[in-house]
Order: sequence, then C-alpha cells, then structure tokens
Amino acid sequence: MTNLWKSDDLGAWKGALARYVDVIAGQHVAKLDAHDGWYRTEFAGLVASRNPMHITLDEMVRVTEWKMARGVWRAPNLVLVRGNAPEFVEETSAEAFALVPHFTKPIAKLATLAGVGPATASAVFAAVHQALYPFFDEQVAEQIAGLGEVKWTLGYYAKYATALRERAEGLGDGWTPVMVERALWANVGGKAGVRS
Repeated sequence: MTNLWKSDDLGAWKGALARYVDVIAGQHVAKLDAHDGWYRTEFAGLVASRNPMHITLDEMVRVTEWKMARGVWRAPNLVLVRGNAPEFVEETSAEAFALVPHFTKPIAKLATLAGVGPATASAVFAAVHQALYPFFDEQVAEQIAGLGEVKWTLGYYAKYATALRERAEGLGDGWTPVMVERALWANVGGKAGVRS
C-alpha cells in the first residue's frame, strides 16, 4: 500500500480506482456487492429523473445500508432511518437538493432526517453530484494530511470535501472528488484492510 494521497503518479491513482470493485467484493459483507452496484449505477439516475429532484424512503434506507455495509454497521441508526415518514423524506430531500451547489447546506438539510448524519447525507449527494460532494468515509479521511482526528461534523466534512475537491482538480484528467475518495478507500483495502 502506497501513500496515495501524497502521490502525483496518475497511474497509481487510476490503478487504485480500478481496484475499487474488487475491493468491494473482497470485503465479504452480505449484500455489499448488490448495494454498491445499485448505488454506483442506478441511484443517481433515479433521483435525477424526478422534478424536483428528491429521494424516497426506500432509497434512503438502501443508501444507509450501503454506507453501513461498506463501513461500520450501526443498527440503531438504520432503525431511525426506516422510521422517517416517506413524505418527510421526499420533502426534506427536495429542499436539500434545491440548496446545491452550497458545500454544506444540502448535507445539513438532509441530516435533519432521523438517523442521518453528515456521512450518510454525503452518500446521497456523492452519488448525484460527484463533482461537488465526496462520500464522507473515515478510512479516507485518515489518509488526508492535515485534517486531524475524524469528527462527524459539518465543519469537518467541509474541510474533508474541500481537500478531495482540490486533489481531484490537481489530478486533472476528469477526476472528481468521488473518484479520489474511491481510489483512496480501495488503496487501503476498504474497512477489511484497515481494521484487520
């Protein structure tokens, strides 16, 4: 494993990103492959097809399950997410999408849903607006020089997202903050690589 964050080797970045799907499979977590495939290839199109853009309760639950399967499973949070009223999820998410491109207001608005914090909210926006909002992942944050100890706050997310946007811009070649996040996560082998 290289210190990818400090590397300017575009080939190393591309190689790490290319390993993402294999690293997902290597986690051996129930339903992670299916959730991740849906999250990366279908979810954004579903949301973008709606006017106004919004998510459903079922989608919020599935994004939460994806996030937990890829990271740390927090069953009480999932129960809270499932307990949100479907209409409230649709209204709140529509209001949140209307706040794009602000860097934190959409995240803060979606995080008013029960069981949804900045990390889960960022997952929704990372799928739909990849050039602006990276998914907030602890294993990724720990690789970024200068961020300090991970804090699950909007302020910390703002610093994290800014760092990933700047790194994507520095890499050029069509890189987005989401691509940078996935490459960094795959580079350390996902949660299995970090926690084993």
